[in-house]
Amino acid sequence: MADKKMDVIAAYPAVQRAALSVAPNWSSVATLPPLGNLDAYISAVNRMPMLTQEQEQDYAQKLKEHNDLEAAGRLIMSHLRLVVSVSRQYLGYGLPHGDLIQEGNIGLMKAVRRFDPAQGVRLVSYAIHWIKAEIHEYILKNWRMVKVATTKAQRKLFFNLRSKKQEFRAAADLDDVLAHRDGLSEQEIDTIAKDLNVKREEVIEMQVRMTGGDVVLDPAPADDGEQSYGPIAYLSDARHEPSAVLEAQQRDVLASEGIATALNALDARSRRIVEERWLKVNDDGSGGMTLNELAAEYGVSAERIRQIEAAAMKKMKIALVDYV
Repeated sequence: MADKKMDVIAAYPAVQRAALSVAPNWSSVATLPPLGNLDAYISAVNRMPMLTQEQEQDYAQKLKEHNDLEAAGRLIMSHLRLVVSVSRQYLGYGLPHGDLIQEGNIGLMKAVRRFDPAQGVRLVSYAIHWIKAEIHEYILKNWRMVKVATTKAQRKLFFNLRSKKQEFRAAADLDDVLAHRDGLSEQEIDTIAKDLNVKREEVIEMQVRMTGGDVVLDPAPADDGEQSYGPIAYLSDARHEPSAVLEAQQRDVLASEGIATALNALDARSRRIVEERWLKVNDDGSGGMTLNELAAEYGVSAERIRQIEAAAMKKMKIALVDYV
């Protein structure tokens, strides 16, 4: 039962709910503001008492040996400030700080769940990798690029390109025009590719993606009420709109199975007249037979052929009811 509770803790998106679950008697938890009030939350976690090494080892041992959930809560709460600190490193990606903290909190809880005090390391050293990993995954899934990085080397490039550019700018002379440009020089591209073990083409592509602006596919109407048009207006393909697809499928069935069923409901003469008058006529009007030609073939008047044709069409409409 305790293992199941710990699995729930590791899956909770908000650390306050997790802490309340693991430590209902810890009064300081109840005063922790929600992430929606970010400044108050950060101020509160920075006031949380730090654990000594002895306390940390004691709580970790209780958690490992007895699944002590209150001990887990104390380990989590005392390291929330670490998540805030790490999350600040990723503010340049344009994602909400609160979301970054929340994802980092999930990584912290996973680290606490797997922490082994017998290894002789502090929790802060162990947890930082889990916190960063969770934030990395969140950024890759939610950043503006659809496919930003697929291989391990490309992910390393994604998270290190900005810092590499800053290093180059810091090393450049402040009066040098090169220190103020956005792009990378050929030498800088080669250096980054070598240091991060990626192709120079990948460095160039990532640089273009990360410096490109977002495009609003479906913009909201302008303040003056005028309709705004974005790429979605001319990228859509009406042929694949669901109702159009269903309608096309219905027409196909009507033109094949439906017509065949309706023709089978006619006698031979009526069927021949319908085929010659309608089905064998080409788009340019050629083909098929006229009323007079059919009248001569069957030895009746053209009016009689027209009457037979009209009666046959009524029968076919009745037969086609199930296909319309």
